[in-house]
Amino acid sequence: MAEPVGRFKAKTCCGSPLQPGVLCVVGTNTRLTALLREEMTVRRAISNLLHPRRCLGTPQGYAVERKMEPFYKGGKVQLDQTGQHVFCVCGTKVNVLDVASGAVLRSLEQEDQEDITAFELSPDDQVLVTATRALLLAQWAWREGSITRLWKAIHTAPVATMAFDPTSTLLATGGCDGAVRVWDIVRHYGTHHFRGSPGVVHLVTFHPDPARLLLFSSAADATIRMWSLQDQSCLAVMTAHYSAVTSLTFSADGHTMLSSGRDKICVIWDLQSHQATRTVPVFESVEAAVLLPEELVPKLDVKSKGLHFLTAGDQGLLRVWEAASGQCVYAQPQPPGPRQGLTHCTLAQSAGLLLSVTTDHNLLLYEARSLQLQKQFAGYSEEVLDVRFLGPEDSHIVVASNSPSLKVFELQTMTCQILHGHTDIVLALDVFRKGRLFASCAKDQSICIWRMNKAGRVACVAQGSGHTHSVGTICCSRLKETFLVTGSQDCTVKLWPIPEALLSKGTAPDSGPILLQAQATQRCHDKDINSVAVAPNDKLLATGSQDRTAKLWALPHCQLLGIFSGHRRGLWCVQFSPMDQVLATASADGTIKLWALQDFSCLKTFEGHDASVLKVVFVSRGTQLLSSGSDGLVKLWTIKNNECVKTLDAHEDKVWGLHCSRLDDRALTGASDSCVILWKDVTEEEQSEEQARREEEVVKQQELDNLLYEKRYLRALGLAISLDRPHTVLTVIQAIRRDPEACKKLGATVLRLRRDQKEALLRFCVTWNTNSRHCHEAQAVLGVLLRHEAPEELLAYPGVQASLEALLPYTERHFQRLSRTLQAATFLDFLWHNMKLPTLPTAPSVAPSAL
Repeated sequence: MAEPVGRFKAKTCCGSPLQPGVLCVVGTNTRLTALLREEMTVRRAISNLLHPRRCLGTPQGYAVERKMEPFYKGGKVQLDQTGQHVFCVCGTKVNVLDVASGAVLRSLEQEDQEDITAFELSPDDQVLVTATRALLLAQWAWREGSITRLWKAIHTAPVATMAFDPTSTLLATGGCDGAVRVWDIVRHYGTHHFRGSPGVVHLVTFHPDPARLLLFSSAADATIRMWSLQDQSCLAVMTAHYSAVTSLTFSADGHTMLSSGRDKICVIWDLQSHQATRTVPVFESVEAAVLLPEELVPKLDVKSKGLHFLTAGDQGLLRVWEAASGQCVYAQPQPPGPRQGLTHCTLAQSAGLLLSVTTDHNLLLYEARSLQLQKQFAGYSEEVLDVRFLGPEDSHIVVASNSPSLKVFELQTMTCQILHGHTDIVLALDVFRKGRLFASCAKDQSICIWRMNKAGRVACVAQGSGHTHSVGTICCSRLKETFLVTGSQDCTVKLWPIPEALLSKGTAPDSGPILLQAQATQRCHDKDINSVAVAPNDKLLATGSQDRTAKLWALPHCQLLGIFSGHRRGLWCVQFSPMDQVLATASADGTIKLWALQDFSCLKTFEGHDASVLKVVFVSRGTQLLSSGSDGLVKLWTIKNNECVKTLDAHEDKVWGLHCSRLDDRALTGASDSCVILWKDVTEEEQSEEQARREEEVVKQQELDNLLYEKRYLRALGLAISLDRPHTVLTVIQAIRRDPEACKKLGATVLRLRRDQKEALLRFCVTWNTNSRHCHEAQAVLGVLLRHEAPEELLAYPGVQASLEALLPYTERHFQRLSRTLQAATFLDFLWHNMKLPTLPTAPSVAPSAL
């Protein structure tokens, strides 16, 4: 390993004590000084380019703009007839997904909050019925999100499946108790109860012709039973499958039925003779089969008008079969990546759409006549390990979850692309400056470079391998798209140059990935390297390790410049400031530290997280920090005063991913709770709202003063109550009481208020009554309400009991105080009268003659 440049054994540095283990680089180190000076110049230039119109005000908070959380965790999926909404199960809820925007419009959950065991949407798309483990059936007006009817299923075990008849008036339920029941949804009563199926009834369906009144069911014995609703009996038991029957579908004329099973066959049935006319081996466990319309579809190689059907199974491909010959006439091309089986398939014929679901909970929407993929939605992402903005305008995001595949979402429509290139879990991501190239690293000891074209499609353009253990961190060059750096559990850092052929516009995307070769390899730490960061001038590299230290290196030869030592536990993240010669480190000891690059001293320490700090990024042009921790919190820090100005609490588990947009106005977080949250900087909006609120208060205060001057007490009191300020209302009451006709004015004014205003006035009286200086106004208002309001009306006020409980003790105290004052006044009056001097007798008058 290269020796540190400019390493001096001194106990003091720049007049201050030097901590043990901290290296100092003094001004004589001209190489490091030049690197830092160049780095500062590049940082300011890049910052001015990235933030041309961004104000220098510091953000005070973020708000959730969009939350991407799991909406499908397995179970049934249904598409409405218009193809605009997808209904899917997610635990205790049925989520309604808008196909156009990818947003969850409704989450329908019963009050018992039990898991949904079955649901069904009526053919007219008006009624949705759900069943839970509590054996309750709920009928929903799903557009309004309200339950219109709730009743017991009468089954002795949970309902496993249900189906509507073509008229949307009858509902059939199959239970785990082996019973099949039929309900009249319009008249609200049970019509039929069929017994005889052994085990769980996992499939029920009505005949498409409402005049025939036939119901089909299948249970654990792999047979199909046909029930007559008219005769209330079982007409036939059809046996051909040797494993569970997974789907039943009918031809347009209603005379033919197709059944599929996990025994790798599909059977064509004649419903008039109740016999199987043909068995088609499909060589895969089929989860769903759909009969196609009897018309020519050249893109699917359907060249005759006979029966054709489509299958979806464990091979993960949609295939079209000709019923007459039993031949596969069309098969989807094998998608890249590992094979993913299909669990569901449904056709919305009027909309011309076909929906299929993969075993990893991805929903694929196809155009029915060509099987061209229209949209793809990811229903469940498991544990999110890293997230990044993608695209020149941050129009996409890329998510690395607990999976070898990556998910790229378009933020406007939430359409998802699944990227396959790694063979083990992807651990980290990073994006190059222009936003179209990004890199990933994984447990399979490899790295991949991906490129997004102008249409938004992403493809793998380069791959590399060379580490001997998992590659846990990756960082791209900041100034130009010239190299990337990776750190691994093998304690080494590798520098990978980007080939010129990869950056040329003429490179064909389907020419295959280019092989990457490492230019330099350096053993940097004694334990796992958890984070690497490249400086904005591409001349410096910082590494953070589980050995509790961070190190600074000179690129491209990875020469050691110094060590940052001071954390008590391992480091999870290192990050260069975009403006200053400062490095931020986040540690498992729950602290964030800022270090000076010139002398490797610790400048500041931020404490506030209760657990490990996993990520830290600079925002607001380097004046603030945004950090995320394993406590599920995201904190915003102001560097100048070491203050945490905002704590964002929206995740429920470790926040592994944190990234900010180019304009610094949005942030992206991903956590172990499978949620990805898009945050928006709302500082300017909050300031505008605060300014507007203050201006409105000034206007209202002036209007209030004018009303009091004009003695328009009713409007003044109503305006003061609308401001929701008890002191302002008190001022109005005092102004009314100063009027010569106080009692009359007060009673007339209070009684003319609306009920909600009287309720607010009663709440204010509780506050005033706690102060002896304002209790007179409170008692005056209470006297008016008690004398003129009926007891029934007063008791109807919300929270009146709590108000009375608060009024009584203070009122009693005021009464006692006034009683004592009255007694004292009476005693003083008595003393005054007794202290008066008696009237002196008048002296006799002397006659003038006596003188």
